[in-house]
Amino acid sequence: MPTVTLRFSPLAEHVRTARLVAVSVARRAGFGEEQLDEIRIAIGEACARAVAGGALQTPTGPAVGLVDMRLCDDEERLDVTVVQCSADGEPLPDGPGPLATADPLSLALMAGMADSSEPSSQSGGVTLSWRLQAETAPVRAF
Repeated sequence: MPTVTLRFSPLAEHVRTARLVAVSVARRAGFGEEQLDEIRIAIGEACARAVAGGALQTPTGPAVGLVDMRLCDDEERLDVTVVQCSADGEPLPDGPGPLATADPLSLALMAGMADSSEPSSQSGGVTLSWRLQAETAPVRAF
């Protein structure tokens, strides 16, 4: 199962890059054009939410965090996880973060675009995962 990891500072300019990377991975995994549009929208929303919550509070005051996006694909699905982490890349403490309690319309949009969308609080911040079924099984060259 190939994995691509993209870690970026929480700036709106980087959301476009994250969408491009996600669509490239999905295209390589064999997803069809209609699903690529859904992936693009869902990833853009998840990353935008992570960017909006990127200014993290620490005991000594505000600190800029990072957004970590991981894409894992196998022959029939794509799992995408978007996580907020601290400025040094360490996972955030357990507990609900800004992504878990934010705009319910945003959550509904992501749930509608993906086969499975699971906002959850885990060590490392809030994670949103999608499992999307490929329209045709890809043929992989070895």
